[in-house]
Amino acid sequence: MANPDLRISVSGGGSGHGVKAVGSGEIDIGAASRDVKSEEMALYPDLKPVAIGKDSVAIVVHPRNTISDLTMEEASKIFSGEITNWKEVGGADAAIRVITREEGSGTREVFETYVLKPFKRELAGQASVKQSNGEVRATLSSDASSIGYLSLGYVDETVKAVRIGGVVATVENVRSGAYPITRNLYLITKGEPSELEKGFIEFVLSTEGQRIVEDMGYIALAPLEMSTPAPTARPITTPLPTPTSAPKEPGFGVIGAIAGLLAVLFLARRSRTK
Repeated sequence: MANPDLRISVSGGGSGHGVKAVGSGEIDIGAASRDVKSEEMALYPDLKPVAIGKDSVAIVVHPRNTISDLTMEEASKIFSGEITNWKEVGGADAAIRVITREEGSGTREVFETYVLKPFKRELAGQASVKQSNGEVRATLSSDASSIGYLSLGYVDETVKAVRIGGVVATVENVRSGAYPITRNLYLITKGEPSELEKGFIEFVLSTEGQRIVEDMGYIALAPLEMSTPAPTARPITTPLPTPTSAPKEPGFGVIGAIAGLLAVLFLARRSRTK
């Protein structure tokens, strides 16, 4: 191995944990799948967030559900418990089962910000809480009466993303702003990044790093042909903790999974340039 002293460790814990851990100096680079809150900036005023990609939160149902389009207000009424039967929005006569994420999830915070808060509504108390995008998807794929929300990167043929006001949740519509539920993915340092931290962030923002973002099902900051090449490697002298793999989880873990792959490729590219 060309860089035997260099290790990059990646772990999850939620966007809030990522912000707190880097702000308190526990880790070198934090990760968050939402904007840093004003109260977090007040507590840790030297945080330096850098957007490294984009994502969207899609409202999803079982593929057999006949509902394919909802307005934002209809969605807010469903998730707040005001609409409880699919027939109220043109579907079958069946009770709606609402699936949500846990408190502290970046996916949930983004969803509430765009879908519930503009209508001054709160999530229904009887909503079933799941701990990951994977759990939400598994539930929706097996329950024809359920509705939930997923990071766009988790939407596959086992679930159906409904249109919002006629707009489909696609990469193109998210990037153009046509689809209304979007979020940035961030890497965050405490103060200006060190040489090693800067090198890693530059790699993430390079063509190679942004391609990994897209390969993970998320959205590069710009079309890849417009991205800049990876910067020239610099000597590495600072050791970091032992590498670990990150589960593909939402919130901090959404970007943690991306960061894990980016870290591996970062190390590999550094090795090749030695």
